[in-house]
Amino acid sequence: MTKRKLPDSAAEHKAHADVRAGVGVLTLSSSRTLASDRSGDVIQELLESHGHEVTVRKVLPDDRRRLRAAVRALVRNGKIQAIITTGGTGLAPSDVTIEAVRDMLDKELPGFNALFMFLSYPQVKSAAILSRALAGTIGGKILFCLPGSPRACQLAMESIILPELGHALSMIGSR
Repeated sequence: MTKRKLPDSAAEHKAHADVRAGVGVLTLSSSRTLASDRSGDVIQELLESHGHEVTVRKVLPDDRRRLRAAVRALVRNGKIQAIITTGGTGLAPSDVTIEAVRDMLDKELPGFNALFMFLSYPQVKSAAILSRALAGTIGGKILFCLPGSPRACQLAMESIILPELGHALSMIGSR
């Protein structure tokens, strides 16, 4: 009996690496504008340098109701396959991103936060526990919630999101 070669999961991941997505980027901040939103700039620059298109980009105040409405609108937008939020993930009373979107998710990806904290530790040491991140699926789209610092956004984008975005979208049938 001949042994059948099992598929190489790394190769399967790479096969989806060229998937291009339309992405909605939402920044949660009561003090930033589009002109001063460095975290949103980092996310947009990295997405576009990898062939993705930022179809919608907005800055919203730290407001649970407005965030949920914006996420619902992005889920309904046929040009968007992924949603990335930045900001509102800390411990301040005004930081409501995680609480606002968690119960909207169809499926949560708990490994995203775990891996993000693991990767953050060498940069920020024990302060990594003070930053929250979240990922999951919602209405056939993938959603990532990142902290508001440009450095954290760059880390998450380069180390986790960009390498896995195409594969995640293929798994949920969004592309």
